[in-house]
Amino acid sequence: MIKDRVKRMDEISDEAIDQIFRKARTHNVWRDVEVPDEMLRRLYDTLKWGPTSANSTPARFVFVKTDAAKAKLIPFIAEGNREKTRTAPVTVIVAQDLEFYEHLPRLMPHRDMRSIFAGKDELIKATAFRNSSLQGAYLVIAARALGLDCGPMSGFDNSKVDEAFFAGTTWRSNFLCNLGYGQPENLFPRLPRLDFEEVCRIE
Repeated sequence: MIKDRVKRMDEISDEAIDQIFRKARTHNVWRDVEVPDEMLRRLYDTLKWGPTSANSTPARFVFVKTDAAKAKLIPFIAEGNREKTRTAPVTVIVAQDLEFYEHLPRLMPHRDMRSIFAGKDELIKATAFRNSSLQGAYLVIAARALGLDCGPMSGFDNSKVDEAFFAGTTWRSNFLCNLGYGQPENLFPRLPRLDFEEVCRIE
């Protein structure tokens, strides 16, 4: 039987699940430890395998590390997010490319997906936003799996960030995520989550 020939995936360890989800926290205070460029390459080369619709992969990532780039970004961030962004080793602008479909002949060569999107603005925007948000979540999961701490956030002026970083392009910002090695002693008390019975149904 086919099912007998399919290798079953093993569960990852409880320790790994804790690191990625149960014991992972959103960090606001950072240790002064560099995140090397090679780690950022490993991060992307991990998260890029997460699924997106039609393999569209519309997310684009700008890793803001230098003082000059931080100085360009921080004025457009809400006051309460500025210090944690200034001190984070890296701030990722998770963006979306509104011309992602131009890459579909290479990303999905066995079917003409480009023509499904070209000229259909609402479909383009919905697909780009949904799937770049998914890829941003993959970024957080992959970063935690690689031993980094994360601080994803909204609270910034998208249009001004787009003007500063993406003028003349088809990229648009979605959200920001600080990366580095957090200070656990500065964490806020853990907030609750909703229980299964409150938010789930099995039908």
